[in-house]
Amino acid sequence: MTAPPAHEPHGGALGSRLNWLRAAVLGANDGIVSTAGLVVGVAGATGSRDALLTAGLSGLLAGSLSMAVGEYVSVSVQRDSETAALATEKQELHESPEAELDELTALLTARGLTPGVAREAAEQLTERDALRAHARVELGIDPDDLTNPWHAAWASFLAFTVGALLPLLAIVLPPASLRLWITVGSVLTALTLTGWWAARLAAAPAPRATLRTVAGGALAMAVTYAAGSLLGVAGV
Repeated sequence: MTAPPAHEPHGGALGSRLNWLRAAVLGANDGIVSTAGLVVGVAGATGSRDALLTAGLSGLLAGSLSMAVGEYVSVSVQRDSETAALATEKQELHESPEAELDELTALLTARGLTPGVAREAAEQLTERDALRAHARVELGIDPDDLTNPWHAAWASFLAFTVGALLPLLAIVLPPASLRLWITVGSVLTALTLTGWWAARLAAAPAPRATLRTVAGGALAMAVTYAAGSLLGVAGV
């Protein structure tokens, strides 16, 4: 297959359309792991329900806002790149329409069309909407569906909040003798689901991705609980 010109970005429109869903999955996973690590660490140092609730709520608020801002900035950069690529393509179509028509023909040929059919298709697409044709075929961008930083930010904010509520409620609602085990069990179950879902979205092997997610969460809780226990013993 003919390689695309090095100076022009080529991406998948599917990634753009699934951007908000990716943000939601990652946000939920981060909310579960970070809040679980925080409240389990505090539980290792103290059994105070008020302390656990304060720490959990503080972590939830700080984490959800941080995720939303980070996702907004990241996706804004992606949208700026898409907008710049479209502007460059529009300028090239204005300055050298024949060269762009040849390029579109070559891209369609590389996708399996015969040269004659590719040329005819390129001409028809160009007559209908040259910029949209090049955006979709050449750049992998849908001009009508650019990545939206606000969608990603809100999805990340809400997903982190929902994910964080699980370990927070699990640590403060049950009796003191059961809260740690209920929290660990519910967190590992939730991480199994988010790990599997994330693997499905990325078309990656689900068992490996799920195991990696669960192991990371278990390690985070183990480390923070040990640290909290040491601080509690030391009276810090």
